[in-house]
Amino acid sequence: MTGDLRLGVNIDHVATIRNARGGDHPDPVNAALVAAQSGADGITAHLREDRRHIRDDDLERLMAALTIPLNLEMAATEEMLEIALRHRPHAACIVPERREERTTEGGLDAAGQGNFLTPFVDKLTAANIRVSLFIEPDPRQIEAAIRLKAPVVEFHTGRYAHLDGEARANELRRIVDAAALARKNGIEPHAGHGLTFENVAPIAAIPQIAELNIGHFLIGEAIFCGLEASVGKMRALMDHAR
Repeated sequence: MTGDLRLGVNIDHVATIRNARGGDHPDPVNAALVAAQSGADGITAHLREDRRHIRDDDLERLMAALTIPLNLEMAATEEMLEIALRHRPHAACIVPERREERTTEGGLDAAGQGNFLTPFVDKLTAANIRVSLFIEPDPRQIEAAIRLKAPVVEFHTGRYAHLDGEARANELRRIVDAAALARKNGIEPHAGHGLTFENVAPIAAIPQIAELNIGHFLIGEAIFCGLEASVGKMRALMDHAR
């Protein structure tokens, strides 16, 4: 598959800046609308258990305001399942979550948690919410996603992003192989975490990958050039890589 590559923009860290002062500015919903006008195909938001950035009312307002799909990142908890089923976003990406981590530090262990994850995947799917599993580019995790009947996997690219030289090349090969294996088994592969203007092209060039989800870098870069320019440049780099 060599179709168009979608860009999902994660607006969590607009909310992080807002929450630093406890007010209403900057508004992540406004950021989502600017991103949509600037080349984003979807918006991603992670409602964490501790509400450190996105809040419940943000989710309500995003659902009301957006005309492009919302991808809700969520931990596999009963609270988050209830929220997802109430709001019915286009997609829900199940991610690992530990309260002490600054950001998501790795992929979900779908292989080791299959029985636990099954009811979450089943209930989300029954509600017509497209389920994604945020996993490492590992055949065992892809095989688990097949067993769970998840239509989408998102490969954690954080390791790729923080390596260089031969180590990065090896990790890129792992992602290439994983994307091919997922697609061969009817699963749509996405990728995200740690992607920047400098490292996105090799990931974007992988023909089987259908979507990249990028947040922290784009919001940080927007401080210097504006969100419209930040998203637009990433969009152009992704398109050029294809």
